[in-house]
Amino acid sequence: MSVAIGGISSSGGKKTAEAIQKEVAQEIDQLLRVIFADLRKSGRLDLEAVEMATRTAMHQAGAAVLKELLQKSRSEVAREVACPCGQQARFHEMRPKQILTVLGRIYMQRAYYVCGHCHDGQSPLDWELDIEGTECSPGVRRMMALVGSDGPFEHGRRQIEELAGLDVTSKTIERHAETIGEDIARQEEAEVQRAIQLDLPEVNVADIPVMYVEMDGTGVPVVASETEGRMGKIEGQSARTREAKLGCVFTQTATDDQGRPVRDEDSTTYTGAIETAELFGRRLYAEAHHRGWNRAKRKVVIGDGAIWIWNIADEHFPTAIQIVDLYHARQHLWELSAKLFSSDPQQRLRWVKQLQQKLDAGKIESLVKTLHAFPPSSDELAKLLATESEYFARNAERMRYPKFRADHLFIGSGVIEAGCKTVIGSRLKKSGMFWTVRGANAIIALRCNRLSDKFQDYWESRRAA
Repeated sequence: MSVAIGGISSSGGKKTAEAIQKEVAQEIDQLLRVIFADLRKSGRLDLEAVEMATRTAMHQAGAAVLKELLQKSRSEVAREVACPCGQQARFHEMRPKQILTVLGRIYMQRAYYVCGHCHDGQSPLDWELDIEGTECSPGVRRMMALVGSDGPFEHGRRQIEELAGLDVTSKTIERHAETIGEDIARQEEAEVQRAIQLDLPEVNVADIPVMYVEMDGTGVPVVASETEGRMGKIEGQSARTREAKLGCVFTQTATDDQGRPVRDEDSTTYTGAIETAELFGRRLYAEAHHRGWNRAKRKVVIGDGAIWIWNIADEHFPTAIQIVDLYHARQHLWELSAKLFSSDPQQRLRWVKQLQQKLDAGKIESLVKTLHAFPPSSDELAKLLATESEYFARNAERMRYPKFRADHLFIGSGVIEAGCKTVIGSRLKKSGMFWTVRGANAIIALRCNRLSDKFQDYWESRRAA
């Protein structure tokens, strides 16, 4: 037989309200006594001290209120509850639990049940209050996710202490921020799996004039075990970083008075992880689909010359216009000229300006012809010229910049380059930081979610689940 857990009766509710009012009144009375005593003694009012004392008193009163509500709202206890194994778990005992809430620490008693079939135990109230397996309330965990995604965990600890008056450890912030990041990543992975199975829902949005996808990679410093067997960029040295791939999606509706494209305000969303290009391509496709890729009249992919970028573009965004970032292409010319004219800076400047004019004009075949005709002074320079010639020839159709400008399209990947610095670099690449791939991916997921302005939706969805 199962007895439903009871709520507060009307008479019980009245008594609870009276007890709460009394608790609050006592805290306020005690606070006022202290304030007026200090005022009489010093002759002046220390506003900051009064503010902080009032906050402390209100937190104490609020914690008492919360404790009273939790205890009184469960005046009746079920004899049995359903067990995940399919059987019934019977009431075993009342067990205490300490919870850190945004109002401070509280202690409560809740019913504990044991299943005679599988012998597992459970406290249903923990699940109901979203405190299963943790001693931190949802509100506190949210705070820790926010500060943990913004900066070093120790800095977050100090922020919570200063701004919320709560005493937590930096390790607690790390654990909860990464747990929430991992939960976000799991939801994203489920979306990616639906994309693979072509099971994504239709996105009901208005037609989009132009939608852009940009992607890039940036190294994240990791612990030594995460780079075992991986070679670094310098020959003979082990890798010290793992590449995080970051993608962004944004839209363009208008141009400025000179016909230059203008990115729609607040239209940029991010997704990323330390993972293979194959997995990242699926991730980025799912994000673009969610944003309404199929509703875009013009679709554009912008990136540097990395082959993995264009493989993803060909596979997942085959109808998109592909553009190599102009400034990255110019950088190729400047770096090449530094090797060809290392002892003659004036000749270097004349040569690179000549080729840059060809590049800006989209005359890539002429540029490649000039590179082929250059007489190398060594085998090393001959190899370098061949590599750069192949780079420009391979990307020729992605470098028709006059046409792209005439179509009022972006020709630079500044959005994703800034994203690599803002989303990943400013949080994961500070001095002394070394991550596990798991920890880095959790924080990347959390930061992408927040900087895409999705965190509120995520938090509400997890509460409703």
